[in-house]
Amino acid sequence: MIDQGKRNVLGVLVDAIDYEAATEKVISAAHSRRPLALTALAVHGVMTGVEDPAHEARLNSFDVVTPDGQPVRWALNLLHGANLADRVYGPALTLRVLARCAAEGLPVYLYGSTDETLTRLTGALREQFPDLKIAGLEASKFRAAGPGEPAEIAERVTASGAQLLLVGLGCPRQEIFTHAMRPLLRMPIMAVGAAFDYHAGQLRKPPAWMQQRGLEWLWRLGLEPKRLWRRYLILNPAYVARLTAQKTKLWRATPATPTTTPVDTFAV
Repeated sequence: MIDQGKRNVLGVLVDAIDYEAATEKVISAAHSRRPLALTALAVHGVMTGVEDPAHEARLNSFDVVTPDGQPVRWALNLLHGANLADRVYGPALTLRVLARCAAEGLPVYLYGSTDETLTRLTGALREQFPDLKIAGLEASKFRAAGPGEPAEIAERVTASGAQLLLVGLGCPRQEIFTHAMRPLLRMPIMAVGAAFDYHAGQLRKPPAWMQQRGLEWLWRLGLEPKRLWRRYLILNPAYVARLTAQKTKLWRATPATPTTTPVDTFAV
């Protein structure tokens, strides 16, 4: 297992870690019923922190931030000599964690997306992992949380008997939600991005050669150009420029101080 700790990528603290170590951290927290917040960040996720210091501080409070995209892995290798051979991709990490949960009897709770997607997802997961215990499902409401609602969500998740919460709300909503819910739950929370859609069969995966070469963004841009054009055509060049500036020391990427203070409002 590789776990070299957190490293500065444009001011966002990303773990130089592999699949095995990340999986073990989640499973260990689930067994011991202790809080842990994990997210997997690609370029877009890192840049949300770069553009918003408050969100950067939020990301820097996460227990584990994996290099979801190849360009983030390359940054860890380039800036810090991490020598990581592979990224830790959210959808793939999700399957590894769920395989362990099924084998070790750890119930999971799924939060986010739509009722239709959750129905498809649970069917696919039960087919792949017959022993997996799905303690509960809850679709996103696609609105701001009301007064007392975070505590109510936490109560439902806890009462279900779940020992792991998977959150699929999209970036950055899922990171804001996870950060706010962490103090309320004695279990690991994984913000898993598009994993719900991928594993429900509603989002086509790019070919392996595109994933290996860091071209997954091009595949997704082709599928959803109106929604994703800014994410990729503006943020990707900005990421490269800032990465070059950090490497050449033309820009000092000082990480924002981690915060454990939950946000007042967030989307559910």
